[in-house]
Order: sequence, then C-alpha cells, then structure tokens
Amino acid sequence: MCQVAEDYQQQLERADVLSVSKKCVKCKAASAAVVIRAGDAYCRGCFKENFIHKFRAMLGKTRVIFPGEKVLLAVSGGPSSCSMLSQVQEGLSQNAHRKLRFVPGIVYIDEGGAVGQSKEQRWRTVSELQSLFRTTGFPFYIIPLEQVLGLPSSVVATASSLSDRPTSAYKAAVDHFIQTGSKNDETAQDTKDTSPANVPESQTHLLQQLIGSAQTLTAKEDLLDKLRQHLLVHTARTEGYSKLMLGDNCTRLAVKLLSSISLGRGAQLAQDTGFSDSRYGDIISVRPMREYSAKEIAYYSHMFRVPSVVVPGLDTRAPDKASIQRLTESFVTKLQAHFPSTVSTIYRTSEKLQTACGSPAAADGCRRCLLCMCALDTAAEKASALQATLISEQLSHSACPATSSGILKQNPGPVKAESTAAGRCCSSAGGEDCGGTAGGGGCCSGKETSDLKSLLCYSCQLTIRDMSSVNCLPHYILSEAQRRQRRTLMREEVSEFLLDDGDEEDTSV
Repeated sequence: MCQVAEDYQQQLERADVLSVSKKCVKCKAASAAVVIRAGDAYCRGCFKENFIHKFRAMLGKTRVIFPGEKVLLAVSGGPSSCSMLSQVQEGLSQNAHRKLRFVPGIVYIDEGGAVGQSKEQRWRTVSELQSLFRTTGFPFYIIPLEQVLGLPSSVVATASSLSDRPTSAYKAAVDHFIQTGSKNDETAQDTKDTSPANVPESQTHLLQQLIGSAQTLTAKEDLLDKLRQHLLVHTARTEGYSKLMLGDNCTRLAVKLLSSISLGRGAQLAQDTGFSDSRYGDIISVRPMREYSAKEIAYYSHMFRVPSVVVPGLDTRAPDKASIQRLTESFVTKLQAHFPSTVSTIYRTSEKLQTACGSPAAADGCRRCLLCMCALDTAAEKASALQATLISEQLSHSACPATSSGILKQNPGPVKAESTAAGRCCSSAGGEDCGGTAGGGGCCSGKETSDLKSLLCYSCQLTIRDMSSVNCLPHYILSEAQRRQRRTLMREEVSEFLLDDGDEEDTSV
C-alpha cells in the first residue's frame, strides 16, 4: 500500500524501445532494417529470406497445388496481389532454391465500369497493368467486369471435384514431374485483352444499373464481390486452370471475418477465410498470402521495389461509417495500431473454424446458395433465432399491421376495406414505380424477391432485400433460379413415388 512518508523522488526506469540500430534477431550480425512486430527486427537479407520462405512453406505444407498444374493468379494491382505475383515469378526463376512446379497465369478484372470511371481512366490503368504483366512472361487475361452479364448458368453450378485425391497421389505427381522434367515453359504467350474501348456502352450501363440497384454501400460491395468471383471462376474454367490463387493477406482476412459475422455469413467463414476454398468443385481457390500482414507486405514492396498500380474501388474516399466493411476495416486497423496482436488473434481464430459441409463429399448433399455457392444455412428449426427474425421481418413489411388473424376476427369490417386498398398492385393504376409505402418494398418488388429467397443463404437474402429490383441481376442467375424452382416443383409432384433410404433397405431384404 502507498505510505504517506514514502519517498517518490527516485527516477523511473525507462523501457527499451526497439530501434533499427539493433542487431537482426536471425543472423545476429547485421543491423536491423525493419521491425515487423515487437521483438522481430530483421536485416534486409533476413527479411527477404523470411518473406520468401513463408510463401513457399505455405504452398509446400498444404499440398493443394500439384506439380504441373495450371494456376491462375488473380491480380488486382494492389500491393498484396502484386507481391504474390513477385513471389511466383521469383519461385519459377532459374536460380530459385526450391523451384515452384506449377504453371502460372494472370487474370485482372477491370471494375472501372462499376466504379464509374471514364474510358480514359480505365485505359490508363489497363496500360500500366499490361506493361507489368508482360515483364513476367506469364500468359495474362484482362477481362472487363461487364462480361459477367453474359456468363452461362454453369457458373453457379458445382462441378465434379478432384480435391479428394489421396496423399500418395501428390508424391506420385512429384516423381512424375521430376522424371519427365520441368517442361512447362510456354513459347507462345497466351493473352486475352479486352480493352475498355471495345466494351459496348449498353453493357456498361447495365452493369452500373445492376450495382446502382443496391441501396446501401454494404450491399454494393457484397454484390460486386460475388460477381467478381463468378467471373474469375468462369475464366479459370474456360482457360483450363484448376486452381485460383488469391492475394488476401492476414489483415484483409481479419477484416473479412468480422464483417462477415456482422453480415450474417458466419456459416461460410471457413470457406471465406481459409487457405483453400472448394465450393465450386473443380476450381479451388487458395490464399498463400494469408500469413502476411499488410504492414509486412508494405515494407517488402517498398524495400524491394515491387511495382503496383493504384486502382480505385467502391469504398475509395468513403467515410468510416459508409458500409459495414469500411467500418470494420477502420476498427481493426485503429485497434491494431495500439494493440499489435489484434490482427493475429482474429486470424488465428479463423484457422479453427469449420463447417458441416466443409469437404466436397459432404457438400454434395447440401443445397447451395445461388450467389455465394455455399451451403444454405436457412434450414433451421421453427424455434430458432432465424425464424424469429424472418417473422419479425414479415410483420414489419406488412402493408397493414391489423391484418393478423386475431384482429380480423374481432373487427372484420374496416380491416377488409384497408386490405383491399392495400392489396391493389400499383401497376394496375398505370404507375411504373412500385414503391409501396414510404419504407420501400412495394407489392411487385416483394413478389420478385420472394421467389429467390428459398435459393439464397441468409446473408445473400439481406443483399437481395436491399436491391430495388431483382430483374437487374444477370440472366444466368435468374435462369438458374428458374431451373432450380422447376426441379423443386417436379420433385414435390413425384415425392410420393420416391423411395427413401429406409424403403430401399426393406426392398433389398
């Protein structure tokens, strides 16, 4: 306890602060050039060696990418994806210590039409990325986002998967690769370059109408993310790639984990933040940069001059409270500045997450969401929080609160007149806008949205609910929704003639 006569005149000890003048924690000889975390001070050579080792160790220990496989690198132009491209380029060089064994390709999705950029701005960005991609010598594909409007319905269908190959298959592939030799060098560079000038104005207008149909920036970012993923998967399938490599770093995944929970996407966290994502079956997405923080990537890009291109997005110059994703990013980055273990703690939590349909074999028996292609999480019991939320939503969006069955029995006269007036569709009066009440959601828009709800997960339902009209969605999504609804109706019609597992066992006996 503090005493009255205690002497407080002695000087307080000062904690030692890390400085770049200290020695490297690895080689113990050279002076430290960068401090990543408290106590992790590296010199220039050890920092580069550690950076390269983490990338190749992540690919080596997971054994997801087989030797000789074609891998498509999704490069957005940012520091994280460009650092990933630099690591692949260095790993395939002749003087690499442990040379990578896959065949890479590059894809860039031009989202300038959705953001509202002019053709000159889009052309300037594409030109910078073209010069960057040509220096690598890899085949590259520059595809505008407008092409997502003409995709086939097979994009939102799960194809056959080859990810359940045994461990011996990887060893056999390595032995075969060593015996045959690394004959993966392509003489002709395959490129697919669709310049912004060649994109019709009508397609850009339809894309802007689709993104603009979302009322909030949260829904716009979520919808744009799903469309981008569909176009990446379609490009990988059509060009013969079996793996899709993404540049999500540790900081980005930590933000994505918290924002996904806020958006009701907790059941899909294992696929959204894990190393591998096999929701599409034949195309597996991998995230080899998930061990790197944004600070570590920024230091590496600056010290070793990794080129990158600044590409504006929907949330560029947006305030912190503009969307849930933007608010979560601001919260995590500010907390990380004062508590350096914030991102790593959130990231380590994501590593322990699993889902019931995490494996492709288990996912075959699960119903898939029409947008995100994850297993549906809406098959809940009646006494659940989801059902209570849906009932509250139905009551809050009803045109007349007095139309409940109890009130109808007590006072049928006035309510009948109000329900008749509210039951008239605004389109019958010749109006083009079915806005309903001041709260939004008229009778026509509610009818359009209700047909898709049974095919979407809870989070995608929230995104569709924020859209003014589902008719703005691409044709491949609407046609796939109609096909699934027809199959559901057909199954209900013949359900009494189908045999379940128990009946099959009795018949076999």
